[in-house]
Amino acid sequence: MHWIFDYITNSWVEWSLVILYWTTIIATIAVVVSENRNPVKSLAWVTVLLVVPMIGIVLYVVFGRNIQNKRIISRRNRRKLRRMGTPASASGSAQVAESTVSNIKLANSLGASPVYTGNALNIYDTGCDKFEALLEDIARAKQYIHIQYYIVADDHIGSRVMEALCERARAGVRVRMIYDHVGSFKLSRRSLRHLREAGVEVYPFFTVTFPTFGTRINWRNHRKIAIIDGEVGYIGGMNVADRYIDGGRLFSLWRDLHLRVKGPAVAALECSFAIDWNFMGHSLLDEKVESAPVEGSDIGIQLLTGGPTTQWMNITMMFQHLISTARKCVYVLTPYFIPTEGLLQALQIAALSRVDVRLLLPRRSDSDMLRWASSSYVRECLQAGIKVYFYEPGMLHSKAVIIDDDICSVGSANFDCRSFEHNFEANLLIYSRDFNARLKERFYAYLRDSTRIQPREWASRPLPEKALESFMRLFSPIL
Repeated sequence: MHWIFDYITNSWVEWSLVILYWTTIIATIAVVVSENRNPVKSLAWVTVLLVVPMIGIVLYVVFGRNIQNKRIISRRNRRKLRRMGTPASASGSAQVAESTVSNIKLANSLGASPVYTGNALNIYDTGCDKFEALLEDIARAKQYIHIQYYIVADDHIGSRVMEALCERARAGVRVRMIYDHVGSFKLSRRSLRHLREAGVEVYPFFTVTFPTFGTRINWRNHRKIAIIDGEVGYIGGMNVADRYIDGGRLFSLWRDLHLRVKGPAVAALECSFAIDWNFMGHSLLDEKVESAPVEGSDIGIQLLTGGPTTQWMNITMMFQHLISTARKCVYVLTPYFIPTEGLLQALQIAALSRVDVRLLLPRRSDSDMLRWASSSYVRECLQAGIKVYFYEPGMLHSKAVIIDDDICSVGSANFDCRSFEHNFEANLLIYSRDFNARLKERFYAYLRDSTRIQPREWASRPLPEKALESFMRLFSPIL
């Protein structure tokens, strides 16, 4: 009789596991479908879950979950920050060209960001110039320093920046620092201990440890922001690492864009930092920013932030609107070109409408997978008449979009799915003919060191190379 009992027990356990297994798969599929995403993406996840169920669940937990509309800061605290950081020089559309009003309204609707006028901007495209300026501003700090980077490396420039922060902290300056836990994974405990012992309040964004590994690793804080005493701010694409100065192990030259902001728009950078600081569980910052307009400068600035928690795909929508309203030119600088379907079509429509559309990418990349995925879009660009260039001297890591004569965008967001959907990003929208012309000069200088890709040349490449690019394109949403 015992064998009958054992058989029934074993059968019950086996059937229970089977039922649990398929209940988990079906429940996960139901979650995917209920999110009402793009049908193509939803179908792709459903297919993965059905074909390789257990692997599919792991992949979905890590790469597929949606935290859209998760509140990053309470409405009450957001209102407080707006009151503290909106000086009289902030307005809806003051001192900007009529052609940019719709862009301003869209950015305000997406990110509740006013236009700050009376600002001055310095452009840096080498790490040497940018870090020397940053270190000088840090050394002059009297009240506080807020600094936030995706990557902080334990190398020469990283040590210099961290030591400068420690020196100011010991002098009584309040220093707060946010670093991304994945981007700065190699930042040593020794360096962190040194910062904390000096009085620097340093914390990782979205700490990735078990068991929270799978629920956090896909969402990274990619912003690069610094604020010194509420008077000077920095924003752009450069992290804190030697590669931005010497090119690193792979390149002899590394180009990126970073901006030094002086004027009322520093309040917008402060607000962004304060929101991230509060999101990490800290009390709301109470530093009131009242940076006066810079005499003789009339640059209008809006800060547009984006991330996986926002209701809309902020930066995607803004880029799509900018491109669709262009009448003369659209210039895109990006290290990785993995556009959404809507952005690719917007660029194609602009080019087919005889707008001068130019795309500048690096010939060699710091990521082969991203380079292959980016290359898979080149043929569709060339077919529409988009001029595609490859930068030859080194790694072009710059991130900028230039539209006509009056507006441009510079910040941390790459022109790829990860920046649009998964990363926390920050870009400045800049309304100024003078600054637009200055940025175009940089763009033209890059073009002089670049090679334009011809359609016939691109089509004649080896078949295995094309096949590899097409294969990597399948993974573009999670690269």
